[in-house]
Amino acid sequence: MSVKQTSPVTLYGAASVAHTCQTSHVRSLRYNVVLAGSHTRDSCHGTLHSLSINMSSKPRTLVRHDPHAVFALDDARAYAVWREQKLDDYPRTAQQLVVEIRDPRQLSRAEYQQILRVCGKTNMAIYACRQAATLDKDALRRFGEQFGLRRLDGNLCADEDSISSLRVMAEGRRQEYIPYTDKPLNWHTDGYYNTPEQRIRAFIIHCAASAASGGGNALLDYEIAYIQLRDANPDFIDALQAVDALTIPPNIEAGVAIRQEQSGPVFSLDPQGLGLHMRYTIRKRHIQWRQDAMTLAAVAHLEDLLNGAAASPYIFSHRLEAGQGILCNNVLHNRAGFTDDAQTGRQRLMFRARYYDRIACGPWLENAAPQTPMKDPSTVYTP
Repeated sequence: MSVKQTSPVTLYGAASVAHTCQTSHVRSLRYNVVLAGSHTRDSCHGTLHSLSINMSSKPRTLVRHDPHAVFALDDARAYAVWREQKLDDYPRTAQQLVVEIRDPRQLSRAEYQQILRVCGKTNMAIYACRQAATLDKDALRRFGEQFGLRRLDGNLCADEDSISSLRVMAEGRRQEYIPYTDKPLNWHTDGYYNTPEQRIRAFIIHCAASAASGGGNALLDYEIAYIQLRDANPDFIDALQAVDALTIPPNIEAGVAIRQEQSGPVFSLDPQGLGLHMRYTIRKRHIQWRQDAMTLAAVAHLEDLLNGAAASPYIFSHRLEAGQGILCNNVLHNRAGFTDDAQTGRQRLMFRARYYDRIACGPWLENAAPQTPMKDPSTVYTP
């Protein structure tokens, strides 16, 4: 491991044990830890673990998190250490997630690092362009590239550039899908019906125009949902990790299956070593839960955390205005119903980009500076 002086960042490494830093001068220096053989954001593959340094006047423990240990139900110590760090100083209001930016096409280092800090804690950030009209779809793509987001999901209703324009549609295929209506959209993660090879690790949703009324979002970090379920009963997690916990039936149009049945777990470890992944929908139709008592109890408890009397205190609520957006590692989210104004022509318009990549942040991997957007931003990943 080599150490060099650089700008202040959260540091991450690749080990699974704790060490103690006894250097008295560490508080006065700015460090970046470079691990031999570690990966950059341009190649975020393999298992990367966390190493965080607290720049204080006293020796501090450098805790490195191995997701295979943290999310193993038989390793209570690793889970407890990660859990304490996760909940320590966790934001309680959506306003704490907001980061103002000047030019989304080329973030300043300070803007980038602030977004990364917020995402590293909560798996999401709300950005706000100082000029509302500064982010079109091309700028949105370039904004995502700076966080390592390049492989777009060209889903069924996406535009030709694989970025979806979400507005109320009165005709065509899109009108059959809730995101293209003004109806409420209940709790889910994006792409829960996708194959494992096409799992949605991150998305950006950008508000080009807000509705006349309504349309706000609620957001919950899936790692917080995991903590609350595991704290209530570890058997809930065990049940939701089953390979057939959640099955989505095939999508049939005019008697033809345009998407096959898809089964899989709710919680799983990302095969690229990027921590926890969650696939979930609260919907009641066109869904099959594994029919055993523990799975059904876990599903009921999670639903209560989202909508019930015991709703999680960690849920953020925010209504996006023009020029604002959400950048996240596919957190749990919903959308309230809304109303457009036909008389004035005001219509809600959101741009949504869904990615097979994960934002390179948090306790599993580390970044220090924004990536340069590709000169040719037209590349779309198709597995």
